[in-house]
Amino acid sequence: MDTSVIGDTLREWFITIGLSYENAVLLKTLIIVGLIIILAWLANYITRKLLLAYIRRWIKRSKTVWDDFLLEQKFLDRLANYAPALVLYHAIPAALANYPDTVTLIQAVISVIMILLAILVIDALLNVLQAIYNTFPISKDVNIRGYVQVIKIVVYFIGIILTLSVLLGRSPLVFLGGLGAMAAVLLLVFQDTILGFVASIQLSANNMVKVGDWIEMPSRNADGPVIEITLNTVKVRNWDQTITMVPTYALVKESFYNWRGMSESGGRRIKRSINIDMKSVGFCTPEMIDKFGRIKVLKGYIKDKEEEMRKYNDEHDIEESVVVNKRRQTNIGVFRKYVELYLRNHPKIHQEMTFLVRHLQPTPTGIPIEIYVFSKEQAWPVYEALQADIFDHILSVVPEFGLRVFQNPSGEDFQRLLN
Repeated sequence: MDTSVIGDTLREWFITIGLSYENAVLLKTLIIVGLIIILAWLANYITRKLLLAYIRRWIKRSKTVWDDFLLEQKFLDRLANYAPALVLYHAIPAALANYPDTVTLIQAVISVIMILLAILVIDALLNVLQAIYNTFPISKDVNIRGYVQVIKIVVYFIGIILTLSVLLGRSPLVFLGGLGAMAAVLLLVFQDTILGFVASIQLSANNMVKVGDWIEMPSRNADGPVIEITLNTVKVRNWDQTITMVPTYALVKESFYNWRGMSESGGRRIKRSINIDMKSVGFCTPEMIDKFGRIKVLKGYIKDKEEEMRKYNDEHDIEESVVVNKRRQTNIGVFRKYVELYLRNHPKIHQEMTFLVRHLQPTPTGIPIEIYVFSKEQAWPVYEALQADIFDHILSVVPEFGLRVFQNPSGEDFQRLLN
């Protein structure tokens, strides 16, 4: 549309009907501006209601997943905003040719708006690229969210410089030249961001932590899975469902536990002990040996062990009247072997990982029998239930071996003694 020809025609016609030159110019300007606004509205309508609607339908029918992110991140919607902005930017100068100062002001405003639109478009595009990256398996090991945020900061910074350049009518190089003097201020303002960026690189390069890892950081009261890693913070959902925000640089500066190794190993450690009253420990009687021999998991062990000891005693001509001379089984030894065989036959205990049932140093609270094995179950509730079931059973069978679990005396115990 040639606005200059239309403007001249309207002006001459208004003059012929009796309007002054100034009023004719003002009226024709208002009419042309109105036409330009209508044209900008039409450009917006055609872009959104026709072109963008067609693209949306095409994307929804497409089997490709990547193009769906263009809609989710509103990239196309933000890009469509340029249609009316471009119409206004290029048509306004011709419409307001008689008002050059106004043209300069309006074009500056539209330029600023277009710069802001460009920032939003680039922001959406970066979100799309990150969403596409997250569809690849490598995203679980290397998180790029921090790097994307750094790029966004650079884009915003460039947008601010260009905006100031347009509003003040100065070259962008003038503002860039002054950054040296502002370096100290920028370092102070963006201190956490710079530390977070450096920490993000270290975390990714050394594979120290990633989304989904269970980390434990007592100094920050964080204990749970990592749900998000950003430039400045690592978001941890604690097991009590609270959220802890840990500064990214703190994961490099301070120590923390990462339970990923446990998750990847296929097992979860069970390390717990029960204390046996030392007064209940003793040699097995023939009746006890006969009883233990009827326990299914111990049957073969008792038979082989008794045969081994009989041969030893016969070969060394042991005098049975002295108890310490003869090799004999103890109730705590048989109990320890029972626990070992019980766990060896347990379907949910990892047999290929560290497997120990051992005595620890005797203490004033008895002899600790420690179980050090790995569960095949890693989910916390299932793991705790399995661990509880195992020790429920072990505590219940202790008396069957003539043993007692040590427990500090309570008021009821003293009451029985007094009575």
